[in-house]
Amino acid sequence: MPDLVAIDLPGGHAFVEALESVWEAGDAAAPLDQRLAPPARRRLLDMLRPSRVISADGAERCERALPVDDGDALVVATSSSTGAPKGVVLTHEAVAASARATSARLGVAPGRHSWLACLPLSHIGGLSVVTRGLLTGTELTVLDGFDAAQVAANAGDDVFVALVPTTLGRVKAAAFHTVLLGGSAPPTSLPPNVVTTYGMTETGSGVVYDGLPLDGVDISISPEGEILLRGPMLLRAYRDGTVPVDNDGWFATGDAGVIDGTGRLQVEGRLSDLIITGGENVWPAAVEQILRRHPGVAEVAVSSRPDPEWGERVVACVVPADFSGPPGLVELRALVAEHLAVFAAPKELVILDALPKTSIGKLKRQVLRDQLAGPRNPL
Repeated sequence: MPDLVAIDLPGGHAFVEALESVWEAGDAAAPLDQRLAPPARRRLLDMLRPSRVISADGAERCERALPVDDGDALVVATSSSTGAPKGVVLTHEAVAASARATSARLGVAPGRHSWLACLPLSHIGGLSVVTRGLLTGTELTVLDGFDAAQVAANAGDDVFVALVPTTLGRVKAAAFHTVLLGGSAPPTSLPPNVVTTYGMTETGSGVVYDGLPLDGVDISISPEGEILLRGPMLLRAYRDGTVPVDNDGWFATGDAGVIDGTGRLQVEGRLSDLIITGGENVWPAAVEQILRRHPGVAEVAVSSRPDPEWGERVVACVVPADFSGPPGLVELRALVAEHLAVFAAPKELVILDALPKTSIGKLKRQVLRDQLAGPRNPL
């Protein structure tokens, strides 16, 4: 049976060569995050169970290796913003389907256009840029992570790039042909050449662009309001053998959403993030979008604490633009009440130095919840 080979190399030509060599040997590849501390790296390898690790020092054999199935191409660790990461197994067919569908939707023309990869290759958002370029024969430049100066130096009106909201604000989007934006909720105002994407590791990267599914992708909303996805890009299984796709091919995302009047998907947030206060449903992302309009708010995350009267109370965790004069709870409540509803307005304000985030700038909501669950205002 084929082996799983972990690639522990920085982004660049060597990484691409290693990936191609693994595939040519009929094996599957698992990119490792080089920023992990040794204990976290060991835990990740214990979960992945590769046969060997390719690094700058050569190839290292591993014990307790677990083979992959014929046709498997990648095993990508989830971002692990909550709990331990899982290994998502993607087949060659799934990776190719993603590359074809994305290229067709964006109108990428090999020979005329090129891709720039500047996000971590251990995440599907960065890795899929590499596989997209390789499988479609499109010119590809791979950087070792995001550096604003390097990204700007590789920009051009024929260049496609994938970014997350944190990095979008550090470059001139207009310098590129198209910017794919994913990873977390987008800003309210976007340049015209930015395409928002919705997807996850389990879907092999984004599968919904600007609210519309890629060709071959189906969207359904369950009676409970959960987004269900179906398409050829979906994972085969998790590394532990669990298959999260039902007999009809549907994958339950864990996200809540609706199809609006124009037929576009509107993502409301993780079902587990829903705050129920006084019997009313409050989506953190909607409240955050309003609070970001306040000039005194540099960053914000909305969470909750248990409340004896309301069940849960909405808590705004704010990184102020000016620590000497942070915004007050009264003014933030008034802003939310004006644009959403009074029940969605935060009942508590916590001032933070920084929000807990993943390496690609995605909010670690579970970490925030855990911190808020401790003594009052522990942050």
